[in-house]
Amino acid sequence: MATAPLKAVSLTHVRYQRGDQLGHFLAWVSLVPVFISLGGFLSHFIFRRELQGMFFALGLLISQFINEFIKTSVQQARPETCALLEMCDSHGWPSSHSQYMFFFAMYFTLLSYKGIGLWGTESKWIMNLLAWSLALLTMYSRVYLGYHSVAQVFAGATLGMFLGALWFWVVNSVLFCYFPAIEESQFGRKFYIKDTSHISNVLKFEYDNARAAREKLDCKCD
Repeated sequence: MATAPLKAVSLTHVRYQRGDQLGHFLAWVSLVPVFISLGGFLSHFIFRRELQGMFFALGLLISQFINEFIKTSVQQARPETCALLEMCDSHGWPSSHSQYMFFFAMYFTLLSYKGIGLWGTESKWIMNLLAWSLALLTMYSRVYLGYHSVAQVFAGATLGMFLGALWFWVVNSVLFCYFPAIEESQFGRKFYIKDTSHISNVLKFEYDNARAAREKLDCKCD
């Protein structure tokens, strides 16, 4: 009896030519969306429980569902170079990696301009530059490594920026009004869900409050 062809889980399976140092570097860059999703948002939920971060992650998830729907509908093949990688059994337009990273960069930048973030104003431009640099490098890596054509990555980048801006407007103009209700809900109280988006520098706020609490504790010990 004939067996079905094997299919690899491509989440972290990125190929490059042996000895190509730039390709090696770009292969790791291509995995940035995985690091952001698993390392960034998962740890953010576990340790911070911020509503802005949760809706940020939800937007990225919705964006990926939209990407898969468009890919399935358009069914545009990947470039011929992808056949050599033996990982091209899915459609290529638009690039999901590019869409993810440009959604992330757009939403992150808009959060910064709104005054939301863990860093002070003087550090935000550095974080924004890093986000856009990673987005551009990810887009370039998908073409360089042979997974996508130029048109496919630009389509993903354009769609990602549009969806990132749209979702930011939805969250901060429509859903933002429901944040207090979510905080006060049974779910919010049970899992310590909170919103600190009205605080411009969360790290400084938490630092000052932690020191104040420590001073009170020291006074009690005396």
